[in-house]
Amino acid sequence: MEEQNNSGAVNPEAQSKPPAQPVPAAAPRGAVPWLKLIAGLYALSLIAAFFVINKADAARRNRPKDMDISKLTGLIQSKKDAVAVIPLYGVISQGSSSRSWENGSQQIAKRIKTLAAKKEVKAIVLDINSPGGTVGAVQEIYSAVLKARAETKKPFIARFGEVSASGGYYVAAACDQIMAHPGTITGSIGVIFSVSNFEGLMKKVGYRNEAIKSGKFKDIGSATREMTPEERKLLQGLIDDSYEQFVKAVSDGRKMSIDQVKLLADGRIYSGRQAKEIGLVDSLGDLQDAIDQAGELAKIGKNPRVLSDSDPFENLMSLVDSKLSLFGTKSVVEAIDLAPSLEYRWYGR
Repeated sequence: MEEQNNSGAVNPEAQSKPPAQPVPAAAPRGAVPWLKLIAGLYALSLIAAFFVINKADAARRNRPKDMDISKLTGLIQSKKDAVAVIPLYGVISQGSSSRSWENGSQQIAKRIKTLAAKKEVKAIVLDINSPGGTVGAVQEIYSAVLKARAETKKPFIARFGEVSASGGYYVAAACDQIMAHPGTITGSIGVIFSVSNFEGLMKKVGYRNEAIKSGKFKDIGSATREMTPEERKLLQGLIDDSYEQFVKAVSDGRKMSIDQVKLLADGRIYSGRQAKEIGLVDSLGDLQDAIDQAGELAKIGKNPRVLSDSDPFENLMSLVDSKLSLFGTKSVVEAIDLAPSLEYRWYGR
């Protein structure tokens, strides 16, 4: 509304007067010092950045053209170099499937191949805590180590945990060096073929089994009857052949004669310290000692960066798979596994 005087006429001064503007609120007293501090720090950072840029530019201009920068390159590269650690725990078997999160021999062999092929991996430590396993599965991992060593020329160190016997030792024989604890249980170099016999029990419960077969050896190893002398002779030949393969692997890996190995390979077990005294182990130490040794062999020094082959997704799936097995998702036959098998295995645990 326009302002009017007492006579009703419009006041010209009020008509030309601009509307009042809002007064900005004053900044809080406590905020002013903080704003000044932030501004000061920002200015200092700009000055420091300018100083560093000038120094770097001056160094670049003054560097001789023939300067050797190989040491600098080596320093940068060494930060990427690593030693890979691959665990080999429990009984060694092929596994019931090809799922990547299972620890069957095919998955372990694949990890060995994959990690050995990585440029940043300069050496590999096999962390073995196993009593051995089936002949085929053990030899699959053994062959993977030999192939990786031949193709990449990278050093492999076998580290023994509380147990590395029979097939566990077979795998280690493929490595450049073996390290164990003084109290590690190792050795048990040999082969076993276990066959159960429930014939007496089945007679008591009235169970009878009949096999219709194409040849007399087709049901060899059957748990429902006694083994014949011919079958025993045939199986002994199979075991002897697998035993000779084991002895040859140890002889090649430990640089020992066949006769020397056979003196040690009667199935007996040794402590880590005893194994070192007879030449089955190179040195005594823990996992970190093995990693340091691998770093020195790879010429990247002690306490190197460690690269694990574990994958979070695979670890999760492995955990889920193991938990589901507790609720009956695996058959009773698979859990008990009564089928006879040829094994490089120590049955002490």
